[in-house]
Amino acid sequence: MPSAVQDTAAPAATRRKLQPPTSAVAPGKRRRTLQMLLAFVTLVLVINALVGERGLMETLRARKEHQELVTAIERMRAENDRMRDEVRRLRSDPATIEALARQELGLIKPGEMLFIIKDAKPAQASSR
Repeated sequence: MPSAVQDTAAPAATRRKLQPPTSAVAPGKRRRTLQMLLAFVTLVLVINALVGERGLMETLRARKEHQELVTAIERMRAENDRMRDEVRRLRSDPATIEALARQELGLIKPGEMLFIIKDAKPAQASSR
């Protein structure tokens, strides 16, 4: 029995302290892996923000297309206004109707004479 007492009463220097279980990966390597993973995820998010479905490039393209469409709409509205004004003048202004008839149809008033002037062809040098 004395030997049993001696085993439990071993000196404190020879006893081992209990430590928490350590992982197989060193803390520095684990930190480096997390940093690399974070850098990769950040890179993927930045690339997606630039060229993704709703990324910067797509947004810039959509803004350009929007501006082109706004310009086209303004141009068409101006053309519509011009055409409405022309229609109003054609319905109500006899001078406009007369000018259009003379220009487009070649009409003349009774008593007017129409002169048709043709350009003369330049004389060709005869070759011998």
